[in-house]
Amino acid sequence: MCGMPQQPPVRSSAPRPPRPDASMSLLTNVMDHSLDEGYAEAAARREAAGVGGMPKTVRAKLGLAAGLVLAALVVTVGAANARLAAPVVAKERQELIDRIERETTAADKLETGVDTLRADVSARQRVALKKDGGGEQADLVSILSGATDVHGPGVKLVVNDAKEASTGGDGTNPRETSGFSDTGRVRDRDMQRVVNGLWESGAEAISVNGQRLTALSAIRAAGDAILVDNKPLVPPYTVLAVGDGQRLSTRFQNSADGLYLHALQENYGIRTSISAEGDVRLSAAPSVIVRTAEPSTEKGTP
Repeated sequence: MCGMPQQPPVRSSAPRPPRPDASMSLLTNVMDHSLDEGYAEAAARREAAGVGGMPKTVRAKLGLAAGLVLAALVVTVGAANARLAAPVVAKERQELIDRIERETTAADKLETGVDTLRADVSARQRVALKKDGGGEQADLVSILSGATDVHGPGVKLVVNDAKEASTGGDGTNPRETSGFSDTGRVRDRDMQRVVNGLWESGAEAISVNGQRLTALSAIRAAGDAILVDNKPLVPPYTVLAVGDGQRLSTRFQNSADGLYLHALQENYGIRTSISAEGDVRLSAAPSVIVRTAEPSTEKGTP
């Protein structure tokens, strides 16, 4: 049969399309062989030797079950003991709180009694000085020593912490390098400078939050609290000073300590306000006790 010669089938010479995961061969190998061959061989050896895995014998299984039961029993007994002891602990805690409150109340009463007795002793001392002919000099000594109430024109200075007292320095600021944990807080050193600046500016009598300052007064810190004569104060700190009101205010603000306080306000947000007052009243100090100094009986002693 004649005809056209049959052509062989045409084969495409185009390459086969790549696998979708061909570009992720490393990830595919990791997923297919997640266990290293060395670990797989070791696991096979352990399994062949009967080591590892769950217990194979009944005795081993019973031992494991007994251990689990014992552990559960210990946990249950501990929880039960804790539940039984909770009321006892709560009762002891409440008794301790009640005792602290009673002792605190008793200490407050004793402190009030001590202040009353000190005031009575101071009053008797003033009467004795006047009776012995001290006269005006005795009154002046009482005023300067803080042993009597005083009033007159002066200034009112209020110093308070910054609204957000939580920022620190960079290690080069004097407040930071001097151990200040919070530059927005008023510290004992700040109050010392305020008081000394008022004395230097002409104040004749000063009190801080009602605590009259004398020649024996001390302003210290206990943690974050400021102590004046060992009595803790809380902000805002109100400083009252008797003196020539407007002149005292101006001289203090222009002094080095006044400028220091202004710098605290500008740099750290510490809030301050000062005003001249027509009449400032200061209470007497609880007592002025001199333990070391004695009057000299020799004439002409400097």
